[in-house]
Amino acid sequence: MDEILLSKIRLAIVAELLASQWASFSELQRSIGTTNGNLSAHLAKLVEQKYVDEVKTFVERRPLSRYHLTKLGRERVLEHVRSLQSLLEKEPQA
Repeated sequence: MDEILLSKIRLAIVAELLASQWASFSELQRSIGTTNGNLSAHLAKLVEQKYVDEVKTFVERRPLSRYHLTKLGRERVLEHVRSLQSLLEKEPQA
């Protein structure tokens, strides 16, 4: 399993980004339902680990941060999901 993706919020971020090409900070904040500070800290970790690309621009003099899942991030997410599926397959049947 991928330790970076064991965080519920980071897993929610990458799940959102799997479903879309790009997402803005405010779109992620609304869909995940966490505070700005919490989301910012988790996004920073994903960017630092190169799972997510960040692009900062200005629209009508207002800052706009957008995020995109990198190829590495996509590979790590899929591997994490395979690891979780493997654990479930090993679980004894009731």
